[in-house]
Amino acid sequence: MSRVMKTFWFLPLLILFATPVFYGCEGSKPREHIDDTVKELSGQKNVERMQQMKKDIGDIQNRQEDRLKQLDESADK
Repeated sequence: MSRVMKTFWFLPLLILFATPVFYGCEGSKPREHIDDTVKELSGQKNVERMQQMKKDIGDIQNRQEDRLKQLDESADK
């Protein structure tokens, strides 16, 4: 047991000092960069872009329909 303790004496210190490092970066710039990278690699960013594009296309179509209705109303008068 003594040999094992001599070999791995640094593990408790590593755990003690590494924990605040990981919890301390919440909300910081490096954390945001890491989150963006994970979203990009997992494909979540692409899904979000596609959903935004669908919403934008729907908005454009609605505006176009409104314009056409206005043109029809003005042509009827």
